[in-house]
Amino acid sequence: MTKPLHPARQDGHPATMRAMRLERPGMPLQAVELPVPVPAGGQILLRVEACGVCRTDLHLVDGELPDPVLPMIPGHEIVGRVASVGAGVDGVTQGQRMGVPWLGWTCGHCGFCASQRENLCDSARFTGYQIQGGYAEYTVADARYCFPLDDTLDAAEAAPLLCAGLIGYRALAMAGDARRIGLYGFGAAAHIIAQIAVWQGREVHAFTRKGDTESQIFARQLGACWVGAGDELPPRPLEAALIFAPAGELVPAALRATEKGGTVVCAGIHMSDIPSFPYSILWGERRIVSVANLTRRDGDEFLALAPRVPVRTEVTRFALADANDALERLRRGALQGAAVLVP
Repeated sequence: MTKPLHPARQDGHPATMRAMRLERPGMPLQAVELPVPVPAGGQILLRVEACGVCRTDLHLVDGELPDPVLPMIPGHEIVGRVASVGAGVDGVTQGQRMGVPWLGWTCGHCGFCASQRENLCDSARFTGYQIQGGYAEYTVADARYCFPLDDTLDAAEAAPLLCAGLIGYRALAMAGDARRIGLYGFGAAAHIIAQIAVWQGREVHAFTRKGDTESQIFARQLGACWVGAGDELPPRPLEAALIFAPAGELVPAALRATEKGGTVVCAGIHMSDIPSFPYSILWGERRIVSVANLTRRDGDEFLALAPRVPVRTEVTRFALADANDALERLRRGALQGAAVLVP
């Protein structure tokens, strides 16, 4: 008699699950079989339907993020169904679709948390970095930091909303009322935020890698009024620039493209060193600001806004076992939109 691949345990869930795990930075993810986790108090167990592949995952794998918990299952753009509920969780039902973002836990009582800036909490823990993530068939998450998702959404298309969308939304908010905006690095986040910006009546200028005509065509399809390389100047100075590519040399380039009083927003969790630049391109009350993580309020606002636009995500689906291939294609810039693992 053939032994089942995932024998069931007493609660009816499989005893084991497949996952792709980082054992050591700089090494490919390893395919492993692990016990299906049991939700503790306040947690929910999710059967993963889809998990986005984010550039932050690439930074983790490449050893560019400090002090990761290892071994670690990456992935923080998780769409899943509630398989079971831990003690003390109210308002969540079995089978409900939920989304799990990057921000996985905060202390709730520090000055940042008390002032609605939980994204800056010094004790915060993050999914797929300090909390096991979604490159797996199952995952557990703190129910307080999960978002209910519409059952009618395609799981793979919804996954990028949970980081590319959320972080992009926070970055766009930092642009204020700027009408002429530049998006540097036209990947997962930019292709979502371009749609929102166009819907809001802003002029979108898309900056891509030199010679990347495919991304430039894609940006025009999403409503960009101008496209060019990162070191080019747009026809008119920008009022705000959002940098999604992790390339520090884009900061001086964006400053040169931005008018006096404008804002340059660095939207990544990691960026290469910013080269020195003349004070003259900062002068004139230009500002450089960074985006750090997200708040649950960001999630509530963005997930309510996205269907009104409506935001449509461009995704390339990969099997869970092909996570390393997805990461490599992301590294090479060989994707339009976002990569998503579908267990």
